[in-house]
Amino acid sequence: MPLGCFSIAMLFVVFVGSIALIVFSAMKSSDVYKDALARAKTHPAVIEALGSPVTEGLLLSGNTNVNGASGEANLSIPVSGPKGKGTIYVAATKSLGRWNYSGLVLEIAGTHQRIDLLQRPAPASSP
Repeated sequence: MPLGCFSIAMLFVVFVGSIALIVFSAMKSSDVYKDALARAKTHPAVIEALGSPVTEGLLLSGNTNVNGASGEANLSIPVSGPKGKGTIYVAATKSLGRWNYSGLVLEIAGTHQRIDLLQRPAPASSP
């Protein structure tokens, strides 16, 4: 009897884990996730704050809803680097096949400093 209960419990854990893996994989393969992460990894202010390389965490949260050429996304993507950790917050809508961001920021853990990933810093001028 105990072995049967244990087997059922293990099957349930495997089932829930499989569903979570599918959901996380789907969100991580979305264009909006990949673009947000690529912007953070190459943004000079992010590299200065977190160090390089910037790597994504495992447990992102939020949702994406895409229906053909339209959709919406609200994501929280944990990231870290040699100097610290942070979270990328993404708010975007997809219209006519293109993602338009209403917000894309990295919040540094601890200091709560926010870096706007939609604004590229001006290139440094030579003296």
